[in-house]
Amino acid sequence: MLQIKNVVKTYVTGELTQNALKEVSINFRKNEFVSILGPSGSGKTTLLNIIGGLDRYSWGDLIINGVSTKKYKDSDWDFYRNNSIGFVFQSYNLIPHQSVLSNVELALTLSGISRRERKQRAKAVLNKVGLGDHIHKRPNQLSGGQMQRVAIARALINNPDILLADEPTGALDSETSLQIMDLLKEIAKDKLVIMVTHNSDLAEKYSTRIVKLLDGKIIDDSNPYEVEEEAVKQEKRKKVSMSFLTALSLSFNNLRTKKGRTILTSLAGSIGIIGIALILSLSTGMNEYISKVQKDTMSSYPITISSETIDMARIMGMNSETVGTIEDNTNQNEATAVYADYSDLEASEMILSSFVKNNLTEFKKYLDDPNSEIHQYIGENGIIYTYNVSFKVYSHDADKKLIDSDVLPEDMSSGGSQSSGGSGGLSVQFGTFSGNQPTKSMNFSELMPGSKGETVSKVITDSYELLYGSWPENYDEVILVLNENNGIPAEALYQLGLITRKQYDEAVEKIKNGEKADEISFDYEDVSNHKFYLLPACDHYIENEDGTFSYIEGSVLNEAKILENALELKITGVVRPVKDAANANIRTSVAYTSKLTDYIINRTNDSAIIKAQEASPDINILNNMKFESPDDEAKAADAKKYIAEMGISEKAALYKMMMLYGTDNTRDNNPNNTGGQMGGAMATDETGMATMLDVWLENDPDKEVLLAFYDQYIAGSTYEDNMNLFGKVSYDAPASISIYTDSFEDKDAIATCIENYNETVSEDARITYTDYVALLTSSLKTIVNGISYVLIAFVAISLIVSCIMIGIITHISVLERTKEIGILRALGASKRNISQVFNAETFIIGCCSGLLGIGVSLLTLIPINAIIQALTGITDLSAKLPINASFVLIIISIIITVIGGFLPAKKAARKDPVIALRTE
Repeated sequence: MLQIKNVVKTYVTGELTQNALKEVSINFRKNEFVSILGPSGSGKTTLLNIIGGLDRYSWGDLIINGVSTKKYKDSDWDFYRNNSIGFVFQSYNLIPHQSVLSNVELALTLSGISRRERKQRAKAVLNKVGLGDHIHKRPNQLSGGQMQRVAIARALINNPDILLADEPTGALDSETSLQIMDLLKEIAKDKLVIMVTHNSDLAEKYSTRIVKLLDGKIIDDSNPYEVEEEAVKQEKRKKVSMSFLTALSLSFNNLRTKKGRTILTSLAGSIGIIGIALILSLSTGMNEYISKVQKDTMSSYPITISSETIDMARIMGMNSETVGTIEDNTNQNEATAVYADYSDLEASEMILSSFVKNNLTEFKKYLDDPNSEIHQYIGENGIIYTYNVSFKVYSHDADKKLIDSDVLPEDMSSGGSQSSGGSGGLSVQFGTFSGNQPTKSMNFSELMPGSKGETVSKVITDSYELLYGSWPENYDEVILVLNENNGIPAEALYQLGLITRKQYDEAVEKIKNGEKADEISFDYEDVSNHKFYLLPACDHYIENEDGTFSYIEGSVLNEAKILENALELKITGVVRPVKDAANANIRTSVAYTSKLTDYIINRTNDSAIIKAQEASPDINILNNMKFESPDDEAKAADAKKYIAEMGISEKAALYKMMMLYGTDNTRDNNPNNTGGQMGGAMATDETGMATMLDVWLENDPDKEVLLAFYDQYIAGSTYEDNMNLFGKVSYDAPASISIYTDSFEDKDAIATCIENYNETVSEDARITYTDYVALLTSSLKTIVNGISYVLIAFVAISLIVSCIMIGIITHISVLERTKEIGILRALGASKRNISQVFNAETFIIGCCSGLLGIGVSLLTLIPINAIIQALTGITDLSAKLPINASFVLIIISIIITVIGGFLPAKKAARKDPVIALRTE
C-alpha cells in the first residue's frame, strides 16, 4: 500500500520559488489502475517522479507499506526503485546499444541475479508481452509499439509492486495505444498501475480510478481510498549493487557503436605507451647484451686478489660525497670573494687512504683447506697463485750490442745500453740502489698453467694458434706471442734485440716525416733461434771485499758480469690469437711457464746476498750500516763513519755534489776558504777533492749536513725492503691469487664466500678486491638505465596529455549518454553504479590503448632490430620488450585513462535522473 501525506514539492531557481505540489495527500490500493489527469504544469509528472523515487519531496511524507521514507538515504531510494517500481516512459527510454534481451535484463543485474536466471526471466516476460521472437534485436529495429512493450517488459522483470506509466501511448498510433492499454489493464489486476496521461477517453475506458490535478493540488478523485492511521515504521533496506562485469558490458556495447572514435582514442592514448615500450625494449636489449658479454667473458676471467690493491668501491663512494661537498660549498660561497678550493687535496687524500693491503698468507691457508665452502664453486682452471719474481732479460741485437728488455729506446745512450752517469751513479757508489730496478720484465709474462698439472692451460692453447714449433714445457723455454696481424710492436722488437737501434730510429724518423717505415720481417725459424739471457734480481749484486754487496749497472762495460750467471732462454714456438678468441689474454710479446717462476724463486732463495741478509737482519748489507740508528747523534756518527770509509772516487763525487748543492756551512768549512792544505787553490782531481772532503770531516762538520746525507743515502731501507729488492719470494705469500669459475653464477657465489671469510677473520686480515669488468659493466648498465629513465620521463609527458584527452572524451561520452544515466537511475542504479559504468568505459579504453601500444611496439621492433644489427654488426644485440614490462605498461595505460575519466564519471553520477531522462 502506498500513501502520500501532505507532500509539498518546491523548486527554487535563483530568487524564484515555484510550488509544483501543494500539500498533496492520497492513498493507493495494492492493485488498481489509477489515471492522473490534468493540464500541462499541473504537477502530474512531478507526483509520478516522487512516487517513483526519482525526485524528492520538499515536505510531507511518502509511506510505503507502512514505512516512512523521511529518513531514506540514496541507497534506500535506489533499492526502492529497483525492487518496488517499474517505469514505462512515453519515449520508451531503451538503451540503443543494448539488445532487447539485455535491456530487459538490466534491472535484474542491479539486483544481483545470476546470469542464467536473468535470461530465463527476461525471456519469460518478453514472451508474455509478445516479443519472444525479437530478443536479439536492437531497439532501432523495432516499431514504436514493440519498443513500448519492451519498456513494459523491463518494468515488470523485477515483479514490482507499482508500475508507473508516463504518457505510455503519447508516441503511438490509436491501434497500438489500445494494445498497450489492454496490457496495462491486465497488469493492474494484481499490481498498482499509476498512469499519467492527457487522453481522458483512454483513462475513463481502462482506469478503475481517475485523479485530477490542477496547480499542484488534487481537485477530484473518482474512487478515493481511506485508511486508518497507523504507526509509521522505520525499516532498514538492502543496497543495490551492479557488478563490474555489467558495467563493462554496458560500456563495451556503447563503445562498439562508436568504433572509429574508440580506435582513434585508443591510438592517441597508446602513443606514450609505445614510446616507453620502445625505450624499455632498447634498454632491456642493451642490458641483456651487456650481461651476455659479461657472462661469456667473466666465466673464464678470474676473481683476482692482489696483495696490494685500491678499494675502487670506496673511491667511487667517496667521490660522490666529495662532489656533493663541493656543490654545497659552491652554493654557500657568494661570488664576492676568492675562496680556497681543497678538492685536489681531498681527492689526493681519498686515493691514498684507499690503498689496501691484503693478507694473502692467511687467505691462502683458507683456499688450501679442502673443507672450505669456496671449493664447490671453483672452476676447471682452479686457483692460480702468482708471485712477483724480480728479474731482467737481456739479449744481443744484430750489432752484438747487449740490450736491456726493460729500457725504453729514448732512455738509451748512443752506446746502446743504460747510462750510469749523473746522480744515479753516485747513489750506486754510495751502496744504495738507484736506476733500473730488476722487476718482472715488461715484455715477459707467465702462461696460465693447467689445473691438472699441465704446463700450459687448455684455455690458453685453445685461444692461440700455434704457427711454429711447440708450446714451452721446461723452465728455460719461452714462446713468442704475435698479435692478430702476425706482428710485434716495433718498440718491443728493439727491446727484445730483434732490431737494432739504427733500424728503430730510421723507422721513427720516417714516420715523423709522414713516410711509410721499411717493412721488417723474420722467418719463424730465424726468430726462434734468438736467445734471451735472464738474470734474477739477486744476481745483479756482487760481494765486495768488506762483505757488502754492490749493484751491477746494466752497462756494456759490465756485460761479462751480467752474462756470467744468466739463464739462457730458448724460443720454442710462435703463436697468434685465434680470431674472436674470448681468452686471448697474453699481454706481452714473450711468455714463459710457471716452471721458470719456480726456478727464479729457488735460485733467489739460495743466493749469496739473500743468505747474507738473512744472517744479519739488523745490518743493511749494501752499506754495512744499521737499518735504523736510535737518535740523531748516532745517525750523524754513522754518516761520518760511512763517508770516511768511502773510496777516493766516491769521496770525490760526494765533494763535487756538496760544493754544487751544499749549504753555506759546507762552504765555510772548506779548507780553500781558510787557506788550508790545498794552499788556497781549488782541487780539481779526484785525490785532491777526496782530501778536501777528509779535511771537512776533521773540522767538526755540520750535523745537519750529515743527517741529510744519512736520510738520503743510508736510511729509509728496512730488512723487508732489501729482501724485496733482492727478489726474495715466499710460496706462502703470493703477490696475487686468481680464482677461476665456470659460470657467472659461481663467480657471484665465490664473492659471497669471500664475504663470509671476511666475517670470520680480524679486520686487518679481511680481503678487498675490485671486479673491474663487473664494475665497468655495472656502470654501463647504470648509464643505460639512467638514459632510459630520462627518456621515459620525457615520453611520460604524452601520458599526461593522454590523461587530459581521455577526460575530455569521457566528458563527451557523459553528455551523449545522459539519457542512459537517467534510465539506469530509474531502474535503481546508484550514483556509484553510474560512476562504475564510465570508469568501466575508461578501463576498456585503457586496455585497448595498452594492448595497441604493446602490439605496435612489438611490430616496430622488427625493423628496429634489423637496423640495429645492420649498423652495429652485432647479431646478439636486439631490442626486446620483457613480458612483465608489457603487463606493467598495460596497467599504467589503464590507470592513466581511469584517472582521466574519474572526474567526468563523478559528474555523471551527480546528474539529476529526472533531468537526465528529459535529455534527447
